[in-house]
Amino acid sequence: MNKRPGKGFEILDCTIRDGGYLNDWKFDKGLVREVYRAVSKAGVPVIEIGFRGTDEYFDRKKYGPWRFSDEALLKETVEGIDGAKIALMGDFGRISADDFAPRAESAADIVRIAAHKGDIAEAIKVLGRIKKKGYKTSLNAMGYGNYTKTELGKFASMVRSAGLDYVYAVDSYGSVFPNEIEGLIAPLLGIRGTKVGFHPHNSLQMAFANTLEAVRCGADIVDSTFYGIGRGAGNLPTEIIVLYKELLGDRKYNAIPVLNCIDRYFLPMKKEIDWGYQLPFMLSGMYKCHPNYASGLINYREYTIDEICKAMEIVKKKNPLGYKPAILKEIIEDGLIGKMKASPGGKSREGSRRGRVSVPYAGRHAGKDFLILANGPSLKQNKDKIGAFIKKTGPVILGANNLSGLFTPHYHAFNNRKRFMDYSGTVSPASKLLISEHFPTEFIREYTKRPYEKLYFNDVLNEHFGIDRGVIRTNCRTISVLLIGAAIVMGAKRIFVAGMDGYLGQGAEGKALYYNEKDEKTDKQMIIERHMWCQRFLEEIEAYLQKNGREGIHIITPTTYKAFYKSMENYL
Repeated sequence: MNKRPGKGFEILDCTIRDGGYLNDWKFDKGLVREVYRAVSKAGVPVIEIGFRGTDEYFDRKKYGPWRFSDEALLKETVEGIDGAKIALMGDFGRISADDFAPRAESAADIVRIAAHKGDIAEAIKVLGRIKKKGYKTSLNAMGYGNYTKTELGKFASMVRSAGLDYVYAVDSYGSVFPNEIEGLIAPLLGIRGTKVGFHPHNSLQMAFANTLEAVRCGADIVDSTFYGIGRGAGNLPTEIIVLYKELLGDRKYNAIPVLNCIDRYFLPMKKEIDWGYQLPFMLSGMYKCHPNYASGLINYREYTIDEICKAMEIVKKKNPLGYKPAILKEIIEDGLIGKMKASPGGKSREGSRRGRVSVPYAGRHAGKDFLILANGPSLKQNKDKIGAFIKKTGPVILGANNLSGLFTPHYHAFNNRKRFMDYSGTVSPASKLLISEHFPTEFIREYTKRPYEKLYFNDVLNEHFGIDRGVIRTNCRTISVLLIGAAIVMGAKRIFVAGMDGYLGQGAEGKALYYNEKDEKTDKQMIIERHMWCQRFLEEIEAYLQKNGREGIHIITPTTYKAFYKSMENYL
């Protein structure tokens, strides 16, 4: 096929509908009216002004008016402007023909339904009932870039007799490259009465290139948004494709109204709501899956990019439709990111730890007191008192991550690659390095040439605390809690902890740690989750110690883990 992009294709602007993912469709009516005015003056023939939804599926307290796009609102918004035809979008399974008035009573002209491949047949039936009400109809095939050759053929057969006005190839994850476009578009060509559409995303910066290739291959209509606004990495910018139309000599189009609207509304908006090319969305494009998997892992700020890529490979193999939080939870809690390296004695940590396992530091400090240095603000606030406590009790000191030179522990530990990369160079020469067994040797040697010992534990979260031949059965969620387990393995008599304030210790918003991690997330839900995991493991370790006839944990600086608090004043 050697057709060249020409003037014949149309543009559908979906700024309000797609951009609404960023603000729950809470656009001001005046702004939407100005977008409609600009689209119309620019010569764009169709605008998708929002979703059609109902109170049965969507809470009006949570979502703005353009998640519902009620008829009265539509008519009021476009009144007095003679312009683009209006399209509305619906999600299959949350929309029905009954949600639409007869076409003669509506401001809308076109209804589009987005559906995944398992729902295509039923979505076509719904669109058939909507078409009988007088609307033009469009089926948007979500995740179309992930269809196999067999699935492409089956899909084409289904839409060939469906009587649709439009059928859209949707590059949901922005994962397609131009050389793949022809194979996706070609099966849809030649269906009488049905125009072929293409909806790109910009995860791999391919939206414009893919659009030109889709048009070359026969696409009749393409989607775009002002300034590329939209979920994930955003979309093809309307101003660019309109300008391209102008450069082709199509006198219907004029980019200036769109650019003026961007200058007035969208440049200020972008300072408050960010969108566009970003790393998580690039990764979602690479691995052909929903961007929430990559962004979720990145937001944890505990995994390096190579670890995240391992996780994304797992997601890709599962090939889920859309985003399923349970998959991300499984990857994190079952330790699927870090697997697999041999543990002491040659056993994989994927299976049981049967066989002889030798942990060199097991019992090394039997009968000694231990002090774990966590990284909460109270460590710095109580520096002098902690120093006096150390002088009086003479404990074996285990610390981790950034201690800011406040103390020199006997062992300085790391189980988070990002923290190791940032702080391994700050470790005192007087401290022994204790490094996760799950770090590859070549990775460790990139950042330090010093001698080190391995810290042995199963790198899984969804496991109860226990010790199997010196190996801790879980990663305990944070290094500070894990080091309490390491102290038990080393033979601790009593275990004291300083600086374990609790993630809620600085208030519900969870302020940054005292050393002000530059990448520490302040997402409230994530902070609560960390706090609760640590609470659980502290309780399990306490029960383990008591079961074995030993004292429990003593957190000696102020903490929200109140059950474990015992003031330093009792020891000074």
